[in-house]
Amino acid sequence: MKHQNYFYFFILLGITLLVSCKSDDMSDYETLPNLEGRILAGGETTVFLTSSNSFSTPAANLEGGDLDMHLDGDFQFEAAFVTAPAGINGGIGPIFNNTSCIACHPKDGRAPFPDDINALSGFFLRSSIPGIAGNGGPVPVPNFGLQIQNQAIFGYEPEAKFQVNYTSIVETLADGTTVTLQKPNYNLIEAYETVPSSILLSPRLAPPVFGLGLLEAISESDILLNEDINDNDSDGISGKANYVYDAISGTTQLGRFGWKANTATILEQCAGAYLGDMGITSYLFPQETGYGQTNGSDGLGDDPEITEEILNQVAFYCQTLAVPGPRDYEEDSVRRGAQIFEDIQCAKCHVPSMSTSSNSISAISNQTIYAYTDMLLHDMGDDLGDNRPDFLAEGNEWKTRPLWGIGLTQVVNGHTDFLHDGRAKSITEAILWHGGEALNSKNDFKALSTQDREDLLDFINSL
Repeated sequence: MKHQNYFYFFILLGITLLVSCKSDDMSDYETLPNLEGRILAGGETTVFLTSSNSFSTPAANLEGGDLDMHLDGDFQFEAAFVTAPAGINGGIGPIFNNTSCIACHPKDGRAPFPDDINALSGFFLRSSIPGIAGNGGPVPVPNFGLQIQNQAIFGYEPEAKFQVNYTSIVETLADGTTVTLQKPNYNLIEAYETVPSSILLSPRLAPPVFGLGLLEAISESDILLNEDINDNDSDGISGKANYVYDAISGTTQLGRFGWKANTATILEQCAGAYLGDMGITSYLFPQETGYGQTNGSDGLGDDPEITEEILNQVAFYCQTLAVPGPRDYEEDSVRRGAQIFEDIQCAKCHVPSMSTSSNSISAISNQTIYAYTDMLLHDMGDDLGDNRPDFLAEGNEWKTRPLWGIGLTQVVNGHTDFLHDGRAKSITEAILWHGGEALNSKNDFKALSTQDREDLLDFINSL
Protein backbone atom coordinates (compact mmCIF):
# COMPACT_ATOMS: atom_id res chain seq x y z
CA MET A 1 0.00 0.00 0.00
CA LYS A 2 2.90 2.28 0.87
CA HIS A 3 4.57 1.54 -2.48
CA GLN A 4 1.29 2.22 -4.25
CA ASN A 5 1.08 5.64 -2.56
CA TYR A 6 4.61 6.43 -3.71
CA PHE A 7 3.62 5.41 -7.22
CA TYR A 8 0.66 7.80 -7.29
CA PHE A 9 2.79 10.51 -5.71
CA PHE A 10 5.38 10.34 -8.46
CA ILE A 11 2.70 10.25 -11.18
CA LEU A 12 1.12 13.37 -9.69
CA LEU A 13 4.51 15.05 -9.37
CA GLY A 14 5.31 14.27 -13.00
CA ILE A 15 2.03 15.73 -14.20
CA THR A 16 2.59 18.81 -12.06
CA LEU A 17 6.09 19.32 -13.46
CA LEU A 18 4.86 18.77 -17.01
CA VAL A 19 2.12 21.36 -16.63
CA SER A 20 4.55 23.74 -14.92
CA CYS A 21 7.10 23.40 -17.73
CA LYS A 22 4.44 23.99 -20.34
CA SER A 23 3.24 27.05 -18.50
CA ASP A 24 6.76 28.47 -18.20
CA ASP A 25 8.12 27.64 -21.65
CA MET A 26 5.07 27.90 -23.86
CA SER A 27 2.92 30.52 -22.19
CA ASP A 28 0.67 32.17 -24.75
CA TYR A 29 2.59 30.39 -27.54
CA GLU A 30 -0.42 28.61 -28.99
CA THR A 31 -2.48 31.80 -28.90
CA LEU A 32 0.01 33.78 -30.99
CA PRO A 33 -1.17 34.86 -34.47
CA ASN A 34 -0.87 32.28 -37.23
CA LEU A 35 1.38 34.33 -39.50
CA GLU A 36 1.63 31.53 -42.05
CA GLY A 37 -1.87 32.55 -43.08
CA ARG A 38 -0.57 36.01 -43.99
CA ILE A 39 2.32 35.08 -46.26
CA LEU A 40 0.45 36.16 -49.41
CA ALA A 41 0.62 39.82 -48.44
CA GLY A 42 -0.61 40.91 -51.85
CA GLY A 43 -2.78 37.90 -52.54
CA GLU A 44 -1.79 36.21 -55.78
CA THR A 45 0.28 39.26 -56.79
CA THR A 46 2.82 38.41 -54.05
CA VAL A 47 6.48 37.76 -54.82
CA PHE A 48 9.12 36.44 -52.45
CA LEU A 49 12.19 38.54 -53.10
CA THR A 50 14.60 40.01 -50.57
CA SER A 51 16.81 41.89 -53.03
CA SER A 52 16.97 45.49 -54.17
CA ASN A 53 14.30 44.59 -56.76
CA SER A 54 11.72 43.57 -54.15
CA PHE A 55 9.42 46.49 -54.97
CA SER A 56 9.94 46.49 -58.76
CA THR A 57 8.49 43.20 -59.96
CA PRO A 58 5.30 42.72 -61.99
CA ALA A 59 2.47 41.07 -60.06
CA ALA A 60 3.16 37.34 -59.92
CA ASN A 61 -0.20 36.55 -61.58
CA LEU A 62 0.11 39.11 -64.37
CA GLU A 63 0.19 37.68 -67.89
CA GLY A 64 -0.52 38.26 -71.56
CA GLY A 65 -1.52 41.73 -72.68
CA ASP A 66 -1.63 42.97 -69.11
CA LEU A 67 2.01 42.05 -68.60
CA ASP A 68 2.91 43.83 -71.85
CA MET A 69 1.12 46.99 -70.71
CA HIS A 70 2.88 46.80 -67.33
CA LEU A 71 6.27 46.63 -69.05
CA ASP A 72 5.36 49.59 -71.27
CA GLY A 73 4.42 51.50 -68.13
CA ASP A 74 7.70 50.50 -66.51
CA PHE A 75 9.57 52.08 -69.43
CA GLN A 76 7.59 55.31 -69.14
CA PHE A 77 7.96 55.39 -65.32
CA GLU A 78 11.73 55.57 -65.80
CA ALA A 79 11.67 58.15 -68.61
CA ALA A 80 13.52 61.37 -67.76
CA PHE A 81 12.10 64.58 -69.22
CA VAL A 82 14.09 67.43 -70.72
CA THR A 83 13.46 71.01 -71.77
CA ALA A 84 11.16 71.50 -74.75
CA PRO A 85 11.37 71.43 -77.68
CA ALA A 86 12.88 67.96 -77.84
CA GLY A 87 12.20 64.93 -80.00
CA ILE A 88 11.81 62.61 -77.00
CA ASN A 89 10.40 63.42 -73.56
CA GLY A 90 10.36 67.16 -74.01
CA GLY A 91 8.36 69.52 -71.82
CA ILE A 92 9.91 69.52 -68.35
CA GLY A 93 8.94 72.54 -66.28
CA PRO A 94 9.30 75.41 -66.77
CA ILE A 95 9.11 75.06 -62.98
CA PHE A 96 9.30 71.62 -61.37
CA ASN A 97 10.68 69.45 -58.54
CA ASN A 98 12.18 66.48 -60.42
CA THR A 99 12.57 65.03 -63.90
CA SER A 100 11.10 61.50 -63.75
CA CYS A 101 8.80 59.24 -61.75
CA ILE A 102 11.63 56.90 -60.77
CA ALA A 103 13.74 59.81 -59.45
CA CYS A 104 11.12 60.44 -56.76
CA HIS A 105 10.31 56.75 -56.21
CA PRO A 106 13.73 55.03 -56.49
CA LYS A 107 13.34 51.34 -57.31
CA ASP A 108 9.58 51.94 -56.86
CA GLY A 109 10.24 52.50 -53.18
CA ARG A 110 10.55 55.23 -50.59
CA ALA A 111 12.58 58.36 -51.28
CA PRO A 112 15.28 59.24 -48.73
CA PHE A 113 15.30 62.62 -47.07
CA PRO A 114 17.85 64.57 -49.16
CA ASP A 115 21.21 65.71 -47.83
CA ASP A 116 20.62 68.92 -49.77
CA ILE A 117 16.97 69.89 -49.44
CA ASN A 118 17.14 71.92 -52.66
CA ALA A 119 18.71 69.25 -54.83
CA LEU A 120 16.61 67.07 -57.14
CA SER A 121 14.94 64.59 -54.81
CA GLY A 122 11.68 62.96 -53.75
CA PHE A 123 10.98 65.77 -51.27
CA PHE A 124 8.67 68.75 -51.85
CA LEU A 125 6.28 71.10 -50.05
CA ARG A 126 2.53 71.30 -50.49
CA SER A 127 1.14 74.80 -50.09
CA SER A 128 -2.18 76.60 -49.63
CA ILE A 129 -3.78 79.48 -47.76
CA PRO A 130 -6.62 79.20 -45.23
CA GLY A 131 -10.07 78.56 -46.67
CA ILE A 132 -11.90 76.06 -48.87
CA ALA A 133 -11.70 76.12 -52.67
CA GLY A 134 -14.71 75.72 -54.94
CA ASN A 135 -14.02 71.99 -55.32
CA GLY A 136 -13.90 71.54 -51.53
CA GLY A 137 -10.13 71.28 -51.41
CA PRO A 138 -7.34 73.59 -50.25
CA VAL A 139 -7.02 77.12 -51.67
CA PRO A 140 -3.99 77.67 -53.94
CA VAL A 141 -1.46 80.27 -52.87
CA PRO A 142 -1.51 83.29 -55.23
CA ASN A 143 1.59 83.13 -57.48
CA PHE A 144 2.62 79.76 -55.98
CA GLY A 145 -0.26 77.30 -56.36
CA LEU A 146 -0.68 74.08 -54.34
CA GLN A 147 2.94 72.90 -54.51
CA ILE A 148 6.20 74.78 -54.33
CA GLN A 149 8.48 74.11 -57.30
CA ASN A 150 12.12 74.66 -56.30
CA GLN A 151 13.61 73.95 -59.75
CA ALA A 152 13.30 75.75 -63.09
CA ILE A 153 14.56 75.40 -66.66
CA PHE A 154 17.08 77.86 -68.10
CA GLY A 155 15.66 81.37 -68.31
CA TYR A 156 13.03 80.84 -65.59
CA GLU A 157 12.99 81.25 -61.82
CA PRO A 158 12.00 78.58 -59.30
CA GLU A 159 9.10 79.61 -57.11
CA ALA A 160 11.34 79.44 -54.03
CA LYS A 161 14.03 77.46 -52.27
CA PHE A 162 13.40 75.32 -49.18
CA GLN A 163 14.86 75.81 -45.73
CA VAL A 164 14.61 73.53 -42.70
CA ASN A 165 15.72 73.72 -39.07
CA TYR A 166 15.13 71.32 -36.21
CA THR A 167 14.00 71.17 -32.60
CA SER A 168 15.08 68.20 -30.50
CA ILE A 169 12.58 66.12 -28.54
CA VAL A 170 13.91 63.44 -26.17
CA GLU A 171 11.87 60.31 -25.45
CA THR A 172 12.85 57.90 -22.66
CA LEU A 173 11.86 54.23 -22.83
CA ALA A 174 11.12 51.96 -19.87
CA ASP A 175 14.57 50.34 -19.93
CA GLY A 176 16.27 53.74 -19.77
CA THR A 177 17.02 53.99 -23.50
CA THR A 178 16.77 57.57 -24.74
CA VAL A 179 15.78 58.46 -28.31
CA THR A 180 16.27 61.98 -29.64
CA LEU A 181 13.69 62.99 -32.24
CA GLN A 182 14.30 65.91 -34.58
CA LYS A 183 11.20 68.01 -35.27
CA PRO A 184 11.56 69.90 -38.57
CA ASN A 185 10.32 73.41 -39.30
CA TYR A 186 10.12 74.36 -42.98
CA ASN A 187 10.35 77.80 -44.57
CA LEU A 188 10.68 79.33 -48.02
CA ILE A 189 13.63 81.48 -49.01
CA GLU A 190 14.67 83.24 -52.24
CA ALA A 191 11.06 83.35 -53.45
CA TYR A 192 10.43 84.90 -56.85
CA GLU A 193 7.39 86.76 -55.44
CA THR A 194 6.38 87.85 -51.97
CA VAL A 195 5.16 84.89 -49.96
CA PRO A 196 1.82 85.52 -48.20
CA SER A 197 2.18 85.52 -44.41
CA SER A 198 -0.82 83.17 -44.22
CA ILE A 199 0.81 80.43 -46.32
CA LEU A 200 0.41 76.86 -45.07
CA LEU A 201 3.25 74.49 -45.91
CA SER A 202 3.23 70.71 -45.62
CA PRO A 203 6.28 68.53 -46.37
CA ARG A 204 6.05 65.39 -48.45
CA LEU A 205 8.43 62.52 -49.16
CA ALA A 206 7.57 60.18 -52.02
CA PRO A 207 6.28 56.79 -50.72
CA PRO A 208 6.55 53.31 -52.31
CA VAL A 209 4.26 52.67 -55.28
CA PHE A 210 3.84 48.88 -55.18
CA GLY A 211 0.44 47.41 -54.26
CA LEU A 212 -1.49 50.55 -55.15
CA GLY A 213 -3.90 48.73 -57.45
CA LEU A 214 -4.92 46.41 -54.64
CA LEU A 215 -5.66 49.37 -52.37
CA GLU A 216 -7.69 50.99 -55.14
CA ALA A 217 -9.68 47.77 -55.56
CA ILE A 218 -10.89 47.61 -51.93
CA SER A 219 -14.58 48.47 -51.96
CA GLU A 220 -15.63 51.75 -50.43
CA SER A 221 -18.12 49.94 -48.19
CA ASP A 222 -15.36 47.74 -46.74
CA ILE A 223 -13.22 50.77 -45.96
CA LEU A 224 -16.13 52.51 -44.27
CA LEU A 225 -16.68 49.51 -41.99
CA ASN A 226 -13.69 50.73 -39.94
CA GLU A 227 -14.80 54.35 -39.84
CA ASP A 228 -15.73 55.54 -36.34
CA ILE A 229 -15.78 59.33 -36.52
CA ASN A 230 -17.49 59.79 -33.15
CA ASP A 231 -15.55 57.00 -31.42
CA ASN A 232 -18.74 55.11 -30.64
CA ASP A 233 -16.78 52.16 -29.24
CA SER A 234 -14.87 54.47 -26.85
CA ASP A 235 -11.44 53.05 -27.73
CA GLY A 236 -9.98 56.50 -28.39
CA ILE A 237 -9.58 55.77 -32.11
CA SER A 238 -11.94 57.44 -34.56
CA GLY A 239 -10.75 56.98 -38.12
CA LYS A 240 -12.62 58.81 -40.86
CA ALA A 241 -12.71 58.74 -44.63
CA ASN A 242 -11.62 61.65 -46.77
CA TYR A 243 -13.92 62.63 -49.62
CA VAL A 244 -12.28 64.56 -52.41
CA TYR A 245 -12.93 66.12 -55.80
CA ASP A 246 -12.19 63.61 -58.54
CA ALA A 247 -10.90 65.39 -61.67
CA ILE A 248 -11.74 62.39 -63.87
CA SER A 249 -15.46 62.16 -63.08
CA GLY A 250 -15.97 65.71 -61.83
CA THR A 251 -17.63 64.31 -58.72
CA THR A 252 -16.80 63.77 -55.05
CA GLN A 253 -15.22 60.39 -54.38
CA LEU A 254 -13.56 58.50 -51.54
CA GLY A 255 -9.94 59.63 -51.15
CA ARG A 256 -7.44 56.77 -51.18
CA PHE A 257 -3.99 58.05 -52.18
CA GLY A 258 -1.55 60.63 -50.93
CA TRP A 259 -0.44 61.20 -47.34
CA LYS A 260 -3.82 62.71 -46.50
CA ALA A 261 -5.90 60.52 -48.86
CA ASN A 262 -6.49 63.59 -51.01
CA THR A 263 -6.72 61.76 -54.36
CA ALA A 264 -9.37 59.26 -55.41
CA THR A 265 -7.63 57.25 -58.15
CA ILE A 266 -4.19 56.12 -59.24
CA LEU A 267 -4.76 57.67 -62.66
CA GLU A 268 -5.32 61.11 -61.16
CA GLN A 269 -2.45 60.60 -58.73
CA CYS A 270 -0.14 59.91 -61.67
CA ALA A 271 -1.44 62.85 -63.71
CA GLY A 272 -1.08 65.12 -60.67
CA ALA A 273 2.52 63.97 -60.13
CA TYR A 274 3.40 64.57 -63.77
CA LEU A 275 2.07 68.12 -63.47
CA GLY A 276 3.04 69.11 -59.93
CA ASP A 277 6.38 67.32 -59.71
CA MET A 278 7.63 67.60 -63.30
CA GLY A 279 5.58 70.32 -64.98
CA ILE A 280 4.34 67.78 -67.55
CA THR A 281 0.82 68.36 -68.83
CA SER A 282 -1.73 65.68 -69.77
CA TYR A 283 -5.33 65.50 -70.94
CA LEU A 284 -6.41 65.56 -67.29
CA PHE A 285 -4.31 68.62 -66.42
CA PRO A 286 -3.58 70.44 -69.68
CA GLN A 287 -2.25 73.72 -68.23
CA GLU A 288 1.35 74.30 -67.16
CA THR A 289 2.15 74.04 -63.44
CA GLY A 290 2.48 77.80 -63.01
CA TYR A 291 -0.31 78.80 -65.38
CA GLY A 292 -0.93 82.53 -64.98
CA GLN A 293 2.35 83.11 -63.16
CA THR A 294 5.19 85.20 -64.56
CA ASN A 295 7.51 82.20 -64.26
CA GLY A 296 5.03 79.49 -65.15
CA SER A 297 4.41 79.15 -68.90
CA ASP A 298 6.84 78.19 -71.64
CA GLY A 299 4.52 79.58 -74.34
CA LEU A 300 5.20 76.69 -76.71
CA GLY A 301 1.59 75.56 -77.13
CA ASP A 302 2.63 71.90 -77.05
CA ASP A 303 0.20 70.84 -74.32
CA PRO A 304 -0.64 68.15 -73.40
CA GLU A 305 2.97 67.01 -73.26
CA ILE A 306 2.26 63.31 -72.67
CA THR A 307 -0.37 61.26 -74.44
CA GLU A 308 -3.37 59.60 -72.83
CA GLU A 309 -1.77 56.26 -73.72
CA ILE A 310 1.40 57.02 -71.74
CA LEU A 311 -0.57 58.24 -68.72
CA ASN A 312 -2.68 55.08 -68.78
CA GLN A 313 0.42 52.88 -69.06
CA VAL A 314 2.07 54.50 -66.04
CA ALA A 315 -1.11 54.23 -63.98
CA PHE A 316 -1.43 50.55 -64.95
CA TYR A 317 2.19 49.98 -63.97
CA CYS A 318 1.50 51.40 -60.49
CA GLN A 319 -1.65 49.28 -60.25
CA THR A 320 0.12 46.02 -61.07
CA LEU A 321 3.43 46.03 -59.21
CA ALA A 322 3.84 42.96 -57.00
CA VAL A 323 3.75 43.11 -53.22
CA PRO A 324 6.73 41.53 -51.44
CA GLY A 325 5.82 38.73 -49.05
CA PRO A 326 6.78 38.73 -45.36
CA ARG A 327 9.86 37.01 -44.02
CA ASP A 328 10.79 35.13 -40.83
CA TYR A 329 7.12 34.58 -39.97
CA GLU A 330 7.95 31.24 -38.34
CA GLU A 331 10.33 32.82 -35.82
CA ASP A 332 9.05 32.93 -32.23
CA SER A 333 10.18 36.53 -31.76
CA VAL A 334 8.19 37.59 -34.82
CA ARG A 335 5.10 35.76 -33.62
CA ARG A 336 5.41 37.28 -30.17
CA GLY A 337 5.87 40.68 -31.80
CA ALA A 338 2.69 40.14 -33.79
CA GLN A 339 0.80 39.53 -30.55
CA ILE A 340 2.29 42.68 -28.99
CA PHE A 341 1.25 44.58 -32.14
CA GLU A 342 -2.31 43.51 -31.35
CA ASP A 343 -2.02 44.05 -27.59
CA ILE A 344 -0.93 47.69 -27.80
CA GLN A 345 -3.63 48.38 -30.43
CA CYS A 346 -1.39 49.07 -33.43
CA ALA A 347 -3.76 46.84 -35.41
CA LYS A 348 -6.69 49.18 -34.69
CA CYS A 349 -5.43 51.48 -37.46
CA HIS A 350 -2.90 49.24 -39.22
CA VAL A 351 -5.65 46.70 -39.87
CA PRO A 352 -3.87 43.53 -41.02
CA SER A 353 -6.30 42.17 -43.61
CA MET A 354 -8.69 43.52 -46.21
CA SER A 355 -10.10 42.16 -49.46
CA THR A 356 -10.35 43.55 -52.95
CA SER A 357 -13.53 43.42 -54.99
CA SER A 358 -14.05 42.47 -58.63
CA ASN A 359 -11.90 44.60 -60.90
CA SER A 360 -11.28 45.05 -64.60
CA ILE A 361 -7.66 44.05 -63.93
CA SER A 362 -7.96 40.36 -63.14
CA ALA A 363 -4.62 40.18 -61.30
CA ILE A 364 -5.89 42.41 -58.48
CA SER A 365 -9.49 41.18 -58.46
CA ASN A 366 -10.95 39.36 -55.44
CA GLN A 367 -7.72 39.10 -53.44
CA THR A 368 -7.24 38.81 -49.68
CA ILE A 369 -4.38 41.15 -48.82
CA TYR A 370 -2.32 42.02 -45.73
CA ALA A 371 -1.42 45.67 -46.18
CA TYR A 372 -1.79 46.73 -42.51
CA THR A 373 -3.85 49.85 -43.19
CA ASP A 374 -7.47 50.93 -42.77
CA MET A 375 -7.17 53.58 -45.54
CA LEU A 376 -8.65 56.14 -43.13
CA LEU A 377 -7.55 59.45 -41.63
CA HIS A 378 -6.48 59.67 -37.99
CA ASP A 379 -5.51 62.53 -35.70
CA MET A 380 -1.81 61.88 -35.09
CA GLY A 381 -1.23 64.72 -32.63
CA ASP A 382 0.26 68.19 -32.70
CA ASP A 383 3.89 67.15 -33.19
CA LEU A 384 3.07 65.50 -36.52
CA GLY A 385 0.48 68.10 -37.51
CA ASP A 386 1.10 70.41 -40.47
CA ASN A 387 -1.91 72.69 -39.76
CA ARG A 388 -2.87 72.39 -43.44
CA PRO A 389 -6.35 70.99 -44.23
CA ASP A 390 -6.88 68.96 -47.41
CA PHE A 391 -10.56 68.35 -48.25
CA LEU A 392 -11.91 66.66 -45.08
CA ALA A 393 -8.44 65.98 -43.68
CA GLU A 394 -7.60 68.38 -40.87
CA GLY A 395 -4.15 69.68 -39.99
CA ASN A 396 -3.34 66.86 -37.55
CA GLU A 397 -4.84 64.07 -39.65
CA TRP A 398 -2.96 61.60 -41.83
CA LYS A 399 -3.94 58.45 -43.68
CA THR A 400 -2.75 55.17 -42.14
CA ARG A 401 0.25 54.07 -44.15
CA PRO A 402 0.43 50.42 -45.29
CA LEU A 403 3.22 48.52 -43.55
CA TRP A 404 3.75 45.78 -46.13
CA GLY A 405 7.35 45.78 -47.34
CA ILE A 406 8.54 48.22 -44.67
CA GLY A 407 11.26 45.86 -43.43
CA LEU A 408 12.86 45.83 -46.91
CA THR A 409 13.32 49.61 -47.09
CA GLN A 410 17.00 49.47 -46.13
CA VAL A 411 17.68 46.70 -48.66
CA VAL A 412 15.85 48.40 -51.52
CA ASN A 413 16.43 52.09 -50.85
CA GLY A 414 19.44 52.18 -48.55
CA HIS A 415 17.82 54.15 -45.73
CA THR A 416 15.13 54.03 -43.06
CA ASP A 417 13.61 57.51 -43.36
CA PHE A 418 9.93 57.14 -42.43
CA LEU A 419 6.75 59.23 -42.05
CA HIS A 420 5.48 61.88 -44.44
CA ASP A 421 8.66 63.96 -44.42
CA GLY A 422 11.30 61.39 -43.47
CA ARG A 423 11.81 62.83 -39.99
CA ALA A 424 11.82 59.36 -38.41
CA LYS A 425 15.15 57.63 -38.97
CA SER A 426 14.00 54.23 -37.76
CA ILE A 427 10.80 52.33 -37.03
CA THR A 428 11.32 53.10 -33.33
CA GLU A 429 11.38 56.84 -34.09
CA ALA A 430 8.32 56.52 -36.31
CA ILE A 431 6.37 54.94 -33.45
CA LEU A 432 7.56 57.60 -31.00
CA TRP A 433 6.22 60.33 -33.29
CA HIS A 434 2.71 58.91 -32.92
CA GLY A 435 0.32 61.03 -30.88
CA GLY A 436 -3.35 61.93 -30.86
CA GLU A 437 -5.40 58.78 -31.39
CA ALA A 438 -2.19 56.72 -31.26
CA LEU A 439 -0.85 58.24 -28.04
CA ASN A 440 -1.88 55.28 -25.88
CA SER A 441 -0.17 52.87 -28.27
CA LYS A 442 2.97 55.01 -28.22
CA ASN A 443 3.00 55.06 -24.43
CA ASP A 444 2.46 51.31 -24.31
CA PHE A 445 5.41 50.92 -26.69
CA LYS A 446 7.58 53.06 -24.42
CA ALA A 447 6.60 50.87 -21.45
CA LEU A 448 7.60 47.58 -23.11
CA SER A 449 10.52 45.57 -21.79
CA THR A 450 13.63 45.51 -23.96
CA GLN A 451 12.80 42.00 -25.20
CA ASP A 452 9.16 42.82 -25.99
CA ARG A 453 10.21 45.95 -27.86
CA GLU A 454 12.73 43.97 -29.91
CA ASP A 455 10.08 41.32 -30.65
CA LEU A 456 7.65 43.99 -31.86
CA LEU A 457 10.32 45.52 -34.11
CA ASP A 458 11.19 42.04 -35.41
CA PHE A 459 7.56 41.60 -36.42
CA ILE A 460 7.29 44.96 -38.16
CA ASN A 461 10.58 44.36 -39.95
CA SER A 462 9.30 40.97 -41.11
CA LEU A 463 6.48 42.59 -43.10
